[in-house]
Order: sequence, then C-alpha cells, then structure tokens
Amino acid sequence: MRLYIAGPMTGRPDFNFPAFFAAERDLIAAGHETSNPARNGQGAPDMGWVDYMRRDIADLLTCDGIAILDGWGESRGALLEVHIADALALPVKRVDQWIDGDA
Repeated sequence: MRLYIAGPMTGRPDFNFPAFFAAERDLIAAGHETSNPARNGQGAPDMGWVDYMRRDIADLLTCDGIAILDGWGESRGALLEVHIADALALPVKRVDQWIDGDA
C-alpha cells in the first residue's frame, strides 16, 4: 500500500522531521510505499501553511491510506488530512499498526 504519513510539524523541534523520516523508514521496511510531506522540505520562504496543505493534500490523494504519528490530533494539518481520508474511506492507522498489520 502507498501510505501518506501525517503528523504535527508546526511548532515542533526540527518540524518533527526525525519522526517523519523514522516512520518512512519503518513503513518501507514493512513493504509499504510512502508519501512523506517532510521530504518536500521547507519550500520557498514565501510559502505559507495553505501552500503546504495544497501540495500535501495533492500527495495524499495518490495514497491508499494514512499512517498517523503521535500528536497528530494536535495538528491542524493532520486533522484535515485525516478528515479527507475518512471522507474518501481511506484507512487511517498509527504507524505501528501498519507495520504490525493490525486492523
């Protein structure tokens, strides 16, 4: 499955990139493909939250499910991404559940 990694970035040290990259590594090792918004970097200096979300939502739409990181419920962007996934009937699970194959 191709999984979108969703979690908090804003206000986190290093934008929480270490958690995104660790999740990506573990999901790939478990046989999944990933779409990792942290791979898109910080973009241009003039990019705002809406610009990032437009780009990230387009990436999300290429995926079969979402792998959520700790703290996702405190993230305005991750909440929106999970809402979209729910509306599209895409499965949403914690990273460890995707790795372990839990329902």
